[in-house]
Amino acid sequence: MRQVNSLAYCAQEVLEAAREESGEQEPAGPLEPVFALDELAAYFRRNAAELRAAATSTRVFQETADSLEKLAGQEHPDLEALEQRLTVMEERVIAAATEAASEEQLLDYRRHMDRQLAPYRSKMTADQLAMLEKQYLQRRILEDAKLPRLSLFYL
Repeated sequence: MRQVNSLAYCAQEVLEAAREESGEQEPAGPLEPVFALDELAAYFRRNAAELRAAATSTRVFQETADSLEKLAGQEHPDLEALEQRLTVMEERVIAAATEAASEEQLLDYRRHMDRQLAPYRSKMTADQLAMLEKQYLQRRILEDAKLPRLSLFYL
């Protein structure tokens, strides 16, 4: 069983499953890439510029921007591996942005989140709530710091 870690990977898997269901053979040539090389390069360069322009610019933001610039000049045949790399980079950026946020900001985010989730708490499992809380806090931290999402899901 294979894990699905990105939409790009998902598209390839859906095509493969459809071929298996219909009894088609693999196409003679390679599949067309899900993202054009210039589209990926522009996405990486735009995100690098946003990281460099961040008001709370840190060493992590600069290193991540440099890594994105390098990725912009490369081909990416394995989109799943690329998505994993971007996830690691985004996690480092979120950690640095969280560290730069004040205690008062983080408390405000948590209070707002608790008000938003109050009506749904009894209908969700602890795991679901924990995941939702984590996603909410990460999104708020990135938005308030004016930092980009790095995942290919946002391309």
